[in-house]
Amino acid sequence: MKIKFRRIGLLTAAAAVLMAQNSGVTRTIVQTKDISVPGREAVIARVEIAPGGMAARHTHPGEEISYVMEGEGEILIEGQPVLKIKTGDGFVVPMGAKHEARNTGKAPLRLAAVYVVEKGKPLATPAP
Repeated sequence: MKIKFRRIGLLTAAAAVLMAQNSGVTRTIVQTKDISVPGREAVIARVEIAPGGMAARHTHPGEEISYVMEGEGEILIEGQPVLKIKTGDGFVVPMGAKHEARNTGKAPLRLAAVYVVEKGKPLATPAP
């Protein structure tokens, strides 16, 4: 599994453990920047999930706003129906929602993701 991070600090050991549990997932941080809301920052990332791969159940300390650049999959957000996604779709995961993502296609699932999160907290935390 290949994991690349351009920024250290926000991404703590919990995020590293989460990524280690996620077979076939690469999350590359493109930029982290303060925003106009005090105590929050935007983290822009490229996410790729290999065919048959999944991002195991986890949470974020803020919203995840993603756009599907290529591929198809499913987003499972606790308490909501399964969301089937494909190229050109977008989705939002609410702050603290337990969720996972699965690549259901035969090609990589590629996302452009923006996380608007609390500063100083792990970007992702494994969830039971």
